[in-house]
Amino acid sequence: MSHKDTAGNSKKSENTEAIELKLYKAHEKIHPREIKGRFQTLRKWAVFVLLGLFYLLPWLDWGDQQAILFDLPNRRFHLFGLTLWPQDFIFLALLLIMAAFALFFFTALGGRLWCGYACPQTVWTEVFVWLEQITEGNRNQRLKLDKAPWTVTKFKKKFSKQFLWITFALWTGFTFVGFFTPIKVLAEHVWQWTLGPWETFWLFFYGLATYGNAGYLREQVCLYMCPYARFQSAMFDHNTLIISYDEKRGEPRMRGKKRREESNPGDCIDCTLCVQVCPTGIDIRDGLQYECIACAACVDACDEVMEKSGMPKGLIRYTTENSLQGGESKILRPRIFVYAGILLALVTGFTVSFINRNEIELNVLHDRNTFYRVVDLNTIENVYTLKVMNKGTTPAAYELSATGLDGLEVVSDVDDTMFKAGPGELIAIPIKIRAPKKAANQRIHNIELRVNDSLNPDKDNSKSIKYFGYNK
Repeated sequence: MSHKDTAGNSKKSENTEAIELKLYKAHEKIHPREIKGRFQTLRKWAVFVLLGLFYLLPWLDWGDQQAILFDLPNRRFHLFGLTLWPQDFIFLALLLIMAAFALFFFTALGGRLWCGYACPQTVWTEVFVWLEQITEGNRNQRLKLDKAPWTVTKFKKKFSKQFLWITFALWTGFTFVGFFTPIKVLAEHVWQWTLGPWETFWLFFYGLATYGNAGYLREQVCLYMCPYARFQSAMFDHNTLIISYDEKRGEPRMRGKKRREESNPGDCIDCTLCVQVCPTGIDIRDGLQYECIACAACVDACDEVMEKSGMPKGLIRYTTENSLQGGESKILRPRIFVYAGILLALVTGFTVSFINRNEIELNVLHDRNTFYRVVDLNTIENVYTLKVMNKGTTPAAYELSATGLDGLEVVSDVDDTMFKAGPGELIAIPIKIRAPKKAANQRIHNIELRVNDSLNPDKDNSKSIKYFGYNK
């Protein structure tokens, strides 16, 4: 091989190595700068309210039980005195669908407000950043500490941060499990070191997830793991509220001596504070980016700089594409009406269904062996299996009756036509419905079986069933 070929291969190898270093650069931790402002105050209030609800609700009692408890072993969910059963799964499905359309509606209207103010990843990350600030100092101090060699002081600060992070993460895991196991009972088990295997697993699993996501992954969850950032553009239009940099007003950006020498500089003094305060590390001046979570930290930072520089605020602000281009923003537009209409229909349907929800679950199965049986010369009977579930929170005593044919009579093997069921209990009993031959003289009749709760007269249910008659 010639010297020329060797030199060429060497140069090619160096270029390849340079490209690989550029493509596979290690992730650098983002230390967002602390900033004060009206939007950051609003975000802090959102954190306090949302985390307050999460950590305090399990300790709230409603009557003689926990206000919110998803009791999986007993297959029932307690929500402020209301008890839901697996048969009420439709309500959970409706709630999830409503949440999805509410997200679509508010995204089309106000952009990624959910991401910036209410997303669990954002909320818990804020807490972990605060704990980091308490132990390691402000942004500049944290950057210097990360680059400094290991000393006793650095070890103390890092250890203190990890201790607070782990403690808070375990408390979060404990609270999460407290929504599924009565939290006061859970606290006793933790104190006595008698936790069951499933409680132990989920406590540490959720704690680890909180520790990893809020402590280390942070913005990477928003950038690479969250699907919402990927499909949000489908819900955006030129009238959607976004955070944007006013390029016409801000350019050309310059600072210092160059700015003083320029006859007509833009309002942007190129201080890069908007980049330093961004939790995802983007430069909002480059335009709308999917990494932006609409937290408005850059808005507060820029407004502060503009105020100190004697220029009007709003160089970076909540606005719309139409407004930036000199047009007029339109809040009421077709997609808003579509989302609002669907959401209103879902809420109405959920409310009506929930109000009319019956606390008696009734199912009737006809005997498959024979359509009817002849009891005597004048009477026939149909045999059914009746399944009744008491979805209430109090015991019930049921009485059976049937209508639709003259002379119908209900006979059961459980104390004639009376039987009892405790809260959440499912009763399955065989019943016989007898009718005179002269009344049941057609092949098929439609009759109604009614189940009345004698302890709670307002709670009853009925079921339309087929009755096979004597038509010979």
